[in-house]
Amino acid sequence: MNNKNISRLLIVFFVLLSIGFFALVIPMIMDSERKKPVLPIIGNDQNHHVQAFQFVNQDGHAVTEKDIAGKICVVEYFFASCKGMCPKMNSNMKLIYDKYKSNDKVLILSHTVDPEKDSAAALKLYASQFSADSKHWLFLTGDKKQLYEMARYSYLINAEQDTTGLSPDKDFIHDKHFVLVDTKGRIRGFYDGLDQVSVNKLITDIAILLIEK
Repeated sequence: MNNKNISRLLIVFFVLLSIGFFALVIPMIMDSERKKPVLPIIGNDQNHHVQAFQFVNQDGHAVTEKDIAGKICVVEYFFASCKGMCPKMNSNMKLIYDKYKSNDKVLILSHTVDPEKDSAAALKLYASQFSADSKHWLFLTGDKKQLYEMARYSYLINAEQDTTGLSPDKDFIHDKHFVLVDTKGRIRGFYDGLDQVSVNKLITDIAILLIEK
């Protein structure tokens, strides 16, 4: 057999080998993609996204929706003088903070429900209990009406309740749930901030969003 025939046979062999490889591997890759966990997009039928806002963090700096653009956010509502569920919630939130505090794509937003008492200085003192760096864990205060509207209408906290005609003075948010928001400002999950299993799921779900295309 001359060299030309040998070369042709080798070419045919490698072509067939390549076809067989792709026929085997591509379906495996596609199947693997299909099996990846996917988080729901909540409120997507209404194309729901977090609205514009402006609050003040524990350092006294203004924070707007532009500062969280492209970041995965974990959102909660609390108040610094709370002696009930807030300490437990924020102890659990610190587990999330400790897990992702070195990741610039993850941000925690803790909003006060008592802005009259929770000044930036008060929140700074409160944040120090958790060694919270404001680069990754923001404690936010500001206009009471806007804090309320963000909770109800952006983060959908207690959205299943009929709040028609209610005002922030009569119906402010004090809820145990953490809200997971993706890099596009969409709600991807609600979690019981008092329940360790639910908090662990939130930690896992953040990891899912970090690799989501």
